[in-house]
Amino acid sequence: MPPAMEIYPRHVTLVLGGARSGKSHYAQALASGYRRVTFLATARRSDAEMRERIARHRRERPASWKTVEVPLDLHKTIAAESLKADLLLVDCLTLFVANAMSRNRKKSSARVVTEQVCEAIRVSKASVIVVSNEVGSGIVPAYRSGRIYQDLLGQMNQQIAKIADTVILMIAGIPVMVKGQHEESR
Repeated sequence: MPPAMEIYPRHVTLVLGGARSGKSHYAQALASGYRRVTFLATARRSDAEMRERIARHRRERPASWKTVEVPLDLHKTIAAESLKADLLLVDCLTLFVANAMSRNRKKSSARVVTEQVCEAIRVSKASVIVVSNEVGSGIVPAYRSGRIYQDLLGQMNQQIAKIADTVILMIAGIPVMVKGQHEESR
């Protein structure tokens, strides 16, 4: 786990990894060095298990962090909340892209959403840490909607990686630097 850090100038970090790779835990450890943190939660309270998971994750985060549930319209929330926080922690793009796809099945609409989110991150007044699953290392799904989802999330990850100062790939709880440097070593 990285040590708490001092407040740095605006910084964008993308934390990628597979399911249960430690990406959310690592992102939260990075965020702990900031005073005013807003956690942007993209999960939907779709069933009892998800409601319990959301409640557990909320209990595990520092009480001082503001939480905003934002399953859709992430770009608008980033724009608004970046004016009130030192850091926005978006967890996670994986669920956000699924939510955006369920709202509108058109691939072109999903690309617009990607552009909107990337632009909101690029112009954010606050630092931003984005958590997302790395979908490029797995198999290509056998069904069309799965392939479309994999393509869209992969494209969004690529676009955010381009604007990010730091990209970290989590493997079995170990951060592997892909771009930039660890914030605690700056």
